[in-house]
Amino acid sequence: MYRFLLTRQWVILTLLALVLMPTMVELGFWQLHRHQHRVAQNELISRNLRAQPVPVAELTSPGHTVPRADYWRAVTATGTFDSEHEVVVRRRTSEDDKIGVHVLTPLELRDGGTVLVNRGWVPAAPNQTSYPDVPPAPRGEVTVTGRLKADETTGSSGIKDLAGLPDRQVMLINSEQQSQLLSRKVLGGYIEQTAPVPSGGLPEQIASPDDGSIGAHMAYAVQWWLFVAAVPAGWIILVRREKRDREEAAAKGEPAGDVSEGPDASAPADASGQDDSGRTDTAGRADDSERAEPASA
Repeated sequence: MYRFLLTRQWVILTLLALVLMPTMVELGFWQLHRHQHRVAQNELISRNLRAQPVPVAELTSPGHTVPRADYWRAVTATGTFDSEHEVVVRRRTSEDDKIGVHVLTPLELRDGGTVLVNRGWVPAAPNQTSYPDVPPAPRGEVTVTGRLKADETTGSSGIKDLAGLPDRQVMLINSEQQSQLLSRKVLGGYIEQTAPVPSGGLPEQIASPDDGSIGAHMAYAVQWWLFVAAVPAGWIILVRREKRDREEAAAKGEPAGDVSEGPDASAPADASGQDDSGRTDTAGRADDSERAEPASA
């Protein structure tokens, strides 16, 4: 009854179903883990943004790698901007997705040491080799408040660190690279400035990270698991349909009989000298002609 399942077509279909099911289960768990990671990250962002700001030197030091637990932590830094060694970070977008650069300015701390401050976004120069028009950093001593961020690397950001760039232009915000350029020690990570707000709106300060959206990862996980249940259900439906179609075909079919290749020998010839097969009975006409001829004297 179900011997058709051993045909090549059905064996391949069954194997494909058996492969798809564990794959879909794994994809569902992958989306679940992404959901859990997003929820944990949102909680971390909210907690660190609400925390009371602390001096940046309490959380980092030269050569220090900022741990994930301190990402987006509110910090303060008091010192004087070193505008002479300011650089711009290429290929950065504004809040409305315009291409430009980030302005990275070293801040000489009052208590010693240097920390990098990302002052925000400005439009790029008309060509790739020119330095953009950057509003000057405040003069004199200033207290900066912002979010502590980890050093950028190609692995963490996906941004390729290009060589041979024009003077004072970089691809990544990295304290080790800037320490070599400045020939002095720089605190690990950098500050994403939130205050004071620059006059004139430039540099455009970087928007706060999103800590409210969790995405559709959980919905995608449920969808993958529903697909897992649908595979065997679909396989059973196809098997039953195939069985029904084969039974109907067998019920309509008639056993084949022996069919003679020649005309039926028992078919009588009609008056025109043709039998039922349409052939002329020439022998019959010859006998009639002989009987019609008169006897000779």
